[in-house]
Amino acid sequence: MKFPYGISDFKTVIGEGYFYCDRTDKIPLLENTKSQLFIRPRRFGKSLVLSMLENYYDVAKKDEFDSIFGKLKIGKTPTALHNSYFILKFDFSCVDSTGSAKEVKEALFDHINDCIKGFLLYYGEYDLPGIEINPKNAISSVKSLVSSVRMTPYPVYLLIDEYDNFANTIMMGIHSEEDRYKAIVHDEGPLKTFFKAVKSATSGSMIDRVFITGVSPVVMSDITSGYNIAENIYFEPEFNDLCGFRQQEIEAVLKEIVGQCGFEKEKIQEAVNLTKVYYNGYNFSHAIDEYVYNPTLCLYFLKQFEKTCTYPRKMLDSNLAVDESKLEYMARMPRGRDLLMNLVQKN
Repeated sequence: MKFPYGISDFKTVIGEGYFYCDRTDKIPLLENTKSQLFIRPRRFGKSLVLSMLENYYDVAKKDEFDSIFGKLKIGKTPTALHNSYFILKFDFSCVDSTGSAKEVKEALFDHINDCIKGFLLYYGEYDLPGIEINPKNAISSVKSLVSSVRMTPYPVYLLIDEYDNFANTIMMGIHSEEDRYKAIVHDEGPLKTFFKAVKSATSGSMIDRVFITGVSPVVMSDITSGYNIAENIYFEPEFNDLCGFRQQEIEAVLKEIVGQCGFEKEKIQEAVNLTKVYYNGYNFSHAIDEYVYNPTLCLYFLKQFEKTCTYPRKMLDSNLAVDESKLEYMARMPRGRDLLMNLVQKN
């Protein structure tokens, strides 16, 4: 069994036979809303969800639909929209948050422009009218792309991964970052201006759909007037397990590993209990009683267990260590220190 630890490319996961819990049946549900915000903790599989959508809707991958999705749930009953979009994708975790507000703005604009350049190269055979890249104003570049796409039969599906990553890093910095954060997010800051441009493009249907991921709704709240069309789907019961593993899925894999290692059946429940103690579970909707587990932690555990038939010496993957700066940020907030102490002592 191959576990895709650290792999977020959907085509690779499916094509190379990695362990995958099919969530493609969620695609028709996602089509019910044009613009969506999906929040989950760090390393929870959000990027894999975006990659799934990218592969499903990309017009350039139409000939690969059967090879990618043929054996999955959506492959048996695909929606009419599959492979009918240009895909424009941004990953804001790539934006450098160091330096002044001006330097962060330049880093954001550089990333947007680089992604548009990649868009042009990838869709070169579709005879897109000239798109002008403005190195000093990426908002202008976005508008040029939208104008170009308007001349084609295909609208844009915009995917934004970790929309709040660099802004959160600034907000939760060790030193006071309030002024720099406001300069980027509030008033006519570059992030708010960017989302205003996206909102404007959606009204003309050239950016027909938008799917945004992040770890917190705070930044989106701060730019609400700039982008107030996104539907928050992160607490909807039907999307509770859009990413992450269900408990029964973990149990099924543990059963297989226990059999491979030649352990007695009692070992299955022992391993299940161990994952419950260390990894617990998340319930993102009060409407259902279903827990999902962080996939990075589970894959870390499962890969080690299958490889050596022993549990990892360190049950908590160091890649998910809590950022000290975030704890310091919370401790500086009113009553924040008391909140943290109560969590440690009472829970």
